[in-house]
Amino acid sequence: MPTSIEELDAEALYQALLQQVRSGLAGVPELAIVGIHSGGAWLAERLAADLGLKQRLGFIDVSFYRDDYAKKGLHPDVKPTQIGFNVDAATILLVDDVLYTGRTTRAAINVLFDYGRPARIQLAALVDRGGRELPVVADFVAAHVTLERDHALALHRGASGQLSLTIE
Repeated sequence: MPTSIEELDAEALYQALLQQVRSGLAGVPELAIVGIHSGGAWLAERLAADLGLKQRLGFIDVSFYRDDYAKKGLHPDVKPTQIGFNVDAATILLVDDVLYTGRTTRAAINVLFDYGRPARIQLAALVDRGGRELPVVADFVAAHVTLERDHALALHRGASGQLSLTIE
């Protein structure tokens, strides 16, 4: 059942996501975490710290891999992709803040395959807002919400690292 927007406490949602990931990936060999810039990268940093995987943490920017790149142009805040571990045969936990159409996830998988062939890719998202255009489903998700198409749900990180969600 969808959560109401008023109930979206990003810190509480993070704790729920952490518990799902911790129990769902316990004992998985060759586990690595890759966050999608920017909100997914913030979540991936925290997950890696809480799960003791800081040495197997990476970040990707999908700007050049999006299928709407020609239409939208280059985002002014492109970040470097950083994957400092062997992707081949790894189980990758791909982390994004908000799952919507599935296009960012598809682009992120394309980036990962440029670095090697993982054994498995699992997806974690803080919030799934529905509206899928591609057949993408998160393995771990803290909340499901419904928003109008012209609204966006954005994750923000405060100076102290505190997370918050806003509708834009």
